[in-house]
Amino acid sequence: MSDDRPPRQRPLPRTPVALSVLNLLNERAMHPYEMRSLMRERRHDRAFRIRESSVYDTVARLAERGFIEPVEVNREGRRPERTVYAITEAGRDELLVWLWELASEPSAEYPAFAAPLMFIYALGKDRAIAALQQRAARLEAEISSSDTFRRAVLADWPELPRIFGIEDEYAQAMRQAELAWVRTTVADLRDGTFPWPTTDELKEGGFMS
Repeated sequence: MSDDRPPRQRPLPRTPVALSVLNLLNERAMHPYEMRSLMRERRHDRAFRIRESSVYDTVARLAERGFIEPVEVNREGRRPERTVYAITEAGRDELLVWLWELASEPSAEYPAFAAPLMFIYALGKDRAIAALQQRAARLEAEISSSDTFRRAVLADWPELPRIFGIEDEYAQAMRQAELAWVRTTVADLRDGTFPWPTTDELKEGGFMS
């Protein structure tokens, strides 16, 4: 008995790579190799890892969903054929709706730093302070590196519209806010403003077994 059911579509890849692909194709049609090259050129790797396999897989999934479509196949010299893709109206609608949701709705996901903070008591006060101090030092280095990178970019492209660096502004603001919080927390732990309870106190209070 034959199965006439259509093949099941893979889940819609609402990933940073998919967002990048749709955004690039919203500018003009191009092939996956060019997409990956532009992602690297525009430093999309600041937001996600750029792997050739993930780009091609994402393109395939978006095409399955009808968000992009092949419009041309070309060959340059002895290179393999390259399929050029263009965004469809459905894809453009998906891009705009998706961007609106991402920009307007705060994420319900916990930041990666939340999990270690939840269990940091296990380190003990002194080691917790040392770990936070090391984190502060690394945040300072990242902030300095980001500032240096931005100055270099502006030196090369002084007329670069601010909108094309807005994600860096946000990332830098988040790093600066985290650094300020870490520094304050370390200071509070050191001077006792942030009391570190003993194991006995936690057991008596029913917070530990």
